[in-house]
Amino acid sequence: MTEGLSRRSSEVLHAIVQTYVETGEPVASRTIARRHKEPLSPATIRNIMSDLAEMGYLEQPHTSAGRVPTAKAFAHYAAAVAAGLREVAANERLREELARMGSPDECVHQASHLLTSLTRNVGIAAAIPASAQQLDQIDLIRLPDRRILMIVVTRDGLVHNQVAQLPEPVTQDDLQSIRNFVNQHFSGWRMRDIRAELDRMVREERAAYDLLLGRLQLLHAQGLLSFELPPRVYLEGASNLLGLDLHITRERLRELFHALEEKQRLIELLDQYLDGSESGLQFRIGLGEAHPALRGFALIGIRVEGPGGLETRLAVLGPMRMHYPRVMSAVVQLRSLLKSLPQ
Repeated sequence: MTEGLSRRSSEVLHAIVQTYVETGEPVASRTIARRHKEPLSPATIRNIMSDLAEMGYLEQPHTSAGRVPTAKAFAHYAAAVAAGLREVAANERLREELARMGSPDECVHQASHLLTSLTRNVGIAAAIPASAQQLDQIDLIRLPDRRILMIVVTRDGLVHNQVAQLPEPVTQDDLQSIRNFVNQHFSGWRMRDIRAELDRMVREERAAYDLLLGRLQLLHAQGLLSFELPPRVYLEGASNLLGLDLHITRERLRELFHALEEKQRLIELLDQYLDGSESGLQFRIGLGEAHPALRGFALIGIRVEGPGGLETRLAVLGPMRMHYPRVMSAVVQLRSLLKSLPQ
């Protein structure tokens, strides 16, 4: 992100961004000259600001006004903040607050509340059930017409029910044997590992010689351990936006609140702007592609495997003119707290 900018230009740019975050007003060269650590004249600052404007980092809303940082400037500043971010010591009070939650899902919900409290922006926490989930137990119940009710409970407290149709009759005793086998051998395993092991058994043709494994494989083929659970998304702090000068119309503000109410849109926002393969801190400046009302907003987020194997994405949504060090520090700290909880 620093390509093309000298150290001095970067320092001036970051000083402009910081000043604009604090004041919300166009920044004049004299203001930067006063707060810059090196003795630079307003004329020198003006020259640097002129160069930054030509490179797309600054814009001038009015002829007589100072300069305002663009999305490109905020991205440059955010990258510098992220690069210099240090791991924050875990806050024991916050850890205890999360540990008191009754389930991993409640922990994720509480994380969105804590993000809002720490950053005074919009906190988002999304629990994405995935193949990293751990099996707690299954139950199998015989129904009429060769149908089987399959009940799967995962360690994060989620329950999935599905009805399967077998090609041949099976007794409840047979189902009890299958249930006992799975619970004894696979309880605590990750779902993806169980599926891989069952697939390995089939490749070795063990299921062909074992009636119990053969029927288990039939249930597996009908989705016993291959279900998809919907993500749960928690958002708090939308009311914080009312206290900010967002420079948008009342109609656009209404559109923004409507967009934030749609859970599917939030999931798409996280998928679009936070790379699921990245484990470090991520940010995107300017979200207009997701929704016109989000053009002047930024998203800062991180991915963590939370309690119970839930893939969790923590994010803060706020205006580009946000306090980046505080927000980034809060996101990283919440990631550390969730990772520290017992699985």
